[in-house]
Amino acid sequence: MEQLVKRRYWWFVLSLVMILPGLYFLLLHPLLTTGQPRLGLRPSIDFSGGALWEVRFAERAPGELGSSEVGAAFAAAGFENAQVQMSQVDLDGSPIVTALVRTRPLNEQTPLQDRQAVEAALNDQIGTAVIERLESVGPTVSQESTRSAVIAVIGASLIILLYLTWAFRQAPHPFRYGMCAIISMVHDVVIIIGVAAIFSTFNPRFEVDALFLTALLTILSFSVHDTIVVFDRVRENLLARQPDQHFSDLVNHSIVQTLPRSINTQMTTLFTLTALLFFGGETIQNFVLILLIGLVVGTYSSIFNAAQILVVWEYREWKNWFGRGRRDHEKPATA
Repeated sequence: MEQLVKRRYWWFVLSLVMILPGLYFLLLHPLLTTGQPRLGLRPSIDFSGGALWEVRFAERAPGELGSSEVGAAFAAAGFENAQVQMSQVDLDGSPIVTALVRTRPLNEQTPLQDRQAVEAALNDQIGTAVIERLESVGPTVSQESTRSAVIAVIGASLIILLYLTWAFRQAPHPFRYGMCAIISMVHDVVIIIGVAAIFSTFNPRFEVDALFLTALLTILSFSVHDTIVVFDRVRENLLARQPDQHFSDLVNHSIVQTLPRSINTQMTTLFTLTALLFFGGETIQNFVLILLIGLVVGTYSSIFNAAQILVVWEYREWKNWFGRGRRDHEKPATA
């Protein structure tokens, strides 16, 4: 435990290892596979606009129906270039073929006629089809949703920065505490968005929707909560420090003091989320999964990133990046 801060660069490397796969699937993978520069996220219709159809085919067995046939039926109904993802569900012990189809939005004047046209085309060309779900969002609403989501994340970050700077105004360099918390939050956001990109690549039912945004903002609150606990103990120890005590030792001691509390607090939430993941139903499964991952990442970043960055800033280690805060480069904590 006495080596937590001294090994801070190992924690930074571990963070980098967690970030890089997500960045690959977020930025490079879609470019390499499609040849187009876009994000590797599958946005829900809340953010992308269009219509989302979930269709069940009771008369078809798995393997008997392909996405091209479903796409042709939608094209015959006037919905060209439909994106079709085939899957199956178990109904009373029997596998049932289902399709998740993305199309242009329904006509605002004739939505019922559009639905009836699709139902007729599916029944004529494929067989008995039941539309289990239909959601439609226009482009204007989707753009507003995307803009609001970005503003919410940026606004929350700025308010947290200002609040922490004010809350730690009695500590030396209070702005550092706010900035270190924000850097830690950015670390969490990048990892979670990277995880979402990985899930979007390998899980056709995972989408970035309003629940994902809710989970992301909740994760930020988890992360900042833990960071404040550690920073508050650093502030208290600064007031009672010994004249010859090094700042890195003081931060390490503060982390050790708060570590049991952080773990115990987060474990209770972890147990609850795990129960929800297994027994909460499919509709909130992705939401709970993102919360679980974010809870672990947020706890990690508060202990192994935010506090460590505070030490790096205190010693200005970027001037001698590979010194790693050795004793000959350290100095006693300042008031």
